[in-house]
Amino acid sequence: MSIEVSHLLKKYGEQKAVNDVSFQVGKAEIVGFLGPNGAGKSTTMKMITGYLVPDAGEISVCGIDVKKFPLESKKKTGYLPEANPLYYDMYVREYLDFIAGVYKIPSRKSKIEEVIELTGLSPEAGKKTGQLSKGYKQRVGLAAALIHDPEVLILDEPTTGLDPNQIIEIRDVIRNLGRNKTVLFSSHILQEVEALCDRIIVINNGEIVADEKISVLQNLNNEQAIRVSFRETLEKEWLARLSAVKQSHTTDGKQWKLETADPDLLKKQLLEMSLQHNLNIVSLQSENKNLEEVFRNLTRQDNS
Repeated sequence: MSIEVSHLLKKYGEQKAVNDVSFQVGKAEIVGFLGPNGAGKSTTMKMITGYLVPDAGEISVCGIDVKKFPLESKKKTGYLPEANPLYYDMYVREYLDFIAGVYKIPSRKSKIEEVIELTGLSPEAGKKTGQLSKGYKQRVGLAAALIHDPEVLILDEPTTGLDPNQIIEIRDVIRNLGRNKTVLFSSHILQEVEALCDRIIVINNGEIVADEKISVLQNLNNEQAIRVSFRETLEKEWLARLSAVKQSHTTDGKQWKLETADPDLLKKQLLEMSLQHNLNIVSLQSENKNLEEVFRNLTRQDNS
């Protein structure tokens, strides 16, 4: 495993910011790390990178114990914090050369040009970092996280404050990096998580509440939905007679969203009803819960 976290605990006074957190992330896996503000995401990420020391628990990166061998583990880790720290008076290449020097990287010049190309910085590489747009500043931070060719990338809100075009560009960079690097990233943009990840870890009130593939989480709740369209206009009472329907929603009497605990039974009942009353079904399909609904269900206060 590239990242192994076991029974992690971090307290601030009496408050447990992170409480008994355990998970693993495999090689070349892109995993979304989600949770509401204050849930413990950034604290967990800082402990994985060695920026914070846990009060209890174990962390290893590429098999290296982060607590016992902090420098060795940092060589394996690239970190882009939410507040991207840059020296605004430095030129892009100058800043990356400084970071490369910290890591004692040989052949700095070629490595700098490599990460500039990889992160799409070339058009702005001749400017000072303070002159760059937010999107290009994020690219500089990402380039700095990549300069030592780490096996693991920890990215905390990498697309915060970016416009839609910049988000897509950074997303493409992360997707390409995920082909041969392990990526753990947090984001409040759930469409971005769905686009990049198969698996997500959700933390709430300092505890892991889900660690699963997105497709599995979307089907965990017994309540699912069927979308059905009729050529005819129906009254709500028609669908209320079907035992598998829990709730029904429509705007025009023709297109319906039906909530159910048994989608297969409901489909059967809809087909039987249409045959019995000579109704025409235009479309009939199951609908998974979107990630926003899953996230809301997992992190609402009555789950804590």
